[in-house]
Amino acid sequence: MNSPAQVDLGAVPVRDAARGSAAPLSRVMIGVGFSLLTLSYLVNAMDRQVFPPLLPNIRQEYGFSLEQGGLLATNFTLGMAIAGLPAGYLLDRFRRKTVLLVSIVIYSLGTMATPLATGFADMTVYRVVSGFGEGMQSAAIFAAVGAFFAHRRGLAFGAIGVGYSLGVFFSPLIGVRLMSAHDTWHSPFYLFGAAGLLIAAVSLFLVRPALTEATADKAASTRTYEYMPASPYNRNTLALAVHSVVSGVAVYGFIGLYPTYLISSLHYSSEQAALAMSFLGFGGMLAILGGWLGDHANQRNLLIMSLLACSAVSVGVYQTHAGVGTQCALAFLMGVFGLGFLYPNTNSAFQRAVRPEQIGRASGLFVTSYYGTAAFSGLLFAALVDSLGWRQAGLLQVTLLPLVGVLALTFVRTSGFNNAVRR
Repeated sequence: MNSPAQVDLGAVPVRDAARGSAAPLSRVMIGVGFSLLTLSYLVNAMDRQVFPPLLPNIRQEYGFSLEQGGLLATNFTLGMAIAGLPAGYLLDRFRRKTVLLVSIVIYSLGTMATPLATGFADMTVYRVVSGFGEGMQSAAIFAAVGAFFAHRRGLAFGAIGVGYSLGVFFSPLIGVRLMSAHDTWHSPFYLFGAAGLLIAAVSLFLVRPALTEATADKAASTRTYEYMPASPYNRNTLALAVHSVVSGVAVYGFIGLYPTYLISSLHYSSEQAALAMSFLGFGGMLAILGGWLGDHANQRNLLIMSLLACSAVSVGVYQTHAGVGTQCALAFLMGVFGLGFLYPNTNSAFQRAVRPEQIGRASGLFVTSYYGTAAFSGLLFAALVDSLGWRQAGLLQVTLLPLVGVLALTFVRTSGFNNAVRR
């Protein structure tokens, strides 16, 4: 990753010149700031993923149908999609740190409001509000980290992805345990929301603008990008957007209803379903490996391989009656390829497909395309289950759909990326 001396703080926009004149950060402050960003994304993941393992209890209390539950499990991504493009626009013009802190407060308050819902309508609103904050934060974090660690963008995104996966790992275990201890599913939402507010307060003082506001490094400033399209919406980003839409629908359809599938179809207990769900996050911790590979291998081919792997794993999940141990292993593999390889490399590929000064918009486009249709992935999956059963629904949405993403990726040309070697 870049050392402090490699960061060209003078490369910020004119309106940010005063902020860019700050002294270079020490390695300690880079480590502290990066750790807080990662921790904030961990809490983001916990807020997102605490809902699916508690969904059977939430449905029982409110009398929600499977379709309503499936929509609630994934509709927070609608808020993320709505936030994506506006956040990308703002990030190219205003302080990323400000966007970041505001976003954490928004999704934390949305999480804490969820148990206050009186029915489907207002719970939907709280989930979408929470997702809006999470989408803003995702765009802000990846724009900031992608700029500061430009030469090791994939590895840095992988490290952030490890934080996310830790949240996915711990959230079901903590959530179910708190629900059992307090005899209510409300407790985890209050705890995780409060944790987000605390991190926002600490980050206000310890995450320095020199980390979040960099836009380019010295090496990049000596290069020309005339070989790249002038618009951030080009062949590569549009092909990546199609792949991103497909990945979001497949991965979030799986995540949103996986515990419900284990409990209702395979008759697992809530604790067993939470354990399998946590292995999804455990697998996602290999995001640091996935990100490193994205820095050193052909990123398009890596994404194609990851999609094919997700399809293969889903066959074992839905087409067999696997025991707890096997399901945990399959969930681990889905985490490796769905969270550890697909997510960070899709994100970093978007930023590599545009000129350096456009990474804010690239980050926003990723958030919108990945999470936009994912908002309805749970509803779609639930409707397919009601019509066809779990096996056929899994075959269509999680096994065959990723092949459309593979087709879209064949149109990506990595020779047009901003990290391509030019002769």
